[in-house]
Amino acid sequence: MRSAEFIALGLILALQTPNCSGQTAASTPQTTPPVAAAQGTVLDQVVGVVNGELILESDVDEERRFAAFQPFRDQRQFLRDRAIARLVDRTLIMQQERLQPQTPITDAEVEDQLSTLRKQIPDCKKYHCDTDAGWQKFVGDQGFTLQELKDRWRERMEVLRFIEMRFKMGIRITPDEIKTYYDKTLLPEYAKQKATPPKMDTISDRIQEILLQQQVSALLGDWLKSLKAQGSVRMAKAGEVEP
Repeated sequence: MRSAEFIALGLILALQTPNCSGQTAASTPQTTPPVAAAQGTVLDQVVGVVNGELILESDVDEERRFAAFQPFRDQRQFLRDRAIARLVDRTLIMQQERLQPQTPITDAEVEDQLSTLRKQIPDCKKYHCDTDAGWQKFVGDQGFTLQELKDRWRERMEVLRFIEMRFKMGIRITPDEIKTYYDKTLLPEYAKQKATPPKMDTISDRIQEILLQQQVSALLGDWLKSLKAQGSVRMAKAGEVEP
């Protein structure tokens, strides 16, 4: 699933929220990296198969590292099982998206969002992400190249757009809801990290995105359950080798 990845809703959306498929969040922290062979070659492991598409241990690790680029994520310890559930859900969504191709998201659109993101990540302050060198250093320390991050963020945008187009009909996020989220959720989180929060007018679009995700989660969850029932989702058991 190297070509496929995000969100959010963390789902999928990247945001570290519970998955939308109705599964429980009783998960274990990520502690096991991909297996290393005797001569130092890293052997990736299959953790699941979604309609013939593999989810690998390296995808789980990438999900963990990508959390650094989601400034509104849940700050709790990374939960491996929950990350795998998000990857399964996201794979199902992207498989459906490929059946209904949309206008490609442009490089300019991706760069515009990443430019805003650089100003929103609390950890970016010590890296001086307002400079290109600082941003590149921060991205590199999370295990990504600038192009890998760009590709991953484009994928995230595509998933969010697909979900929005399919489920947002009739949903309206009001300015009062955005302000309430900013005051009661965002500001306390930045205060906890002793970081200066962005002004609300610079981040209102991102907040609207989060609130939209919350509202469509129930609809999305029912749809994902249906996709799983119609398709084939199999999780690898401990020690099992995929043929």
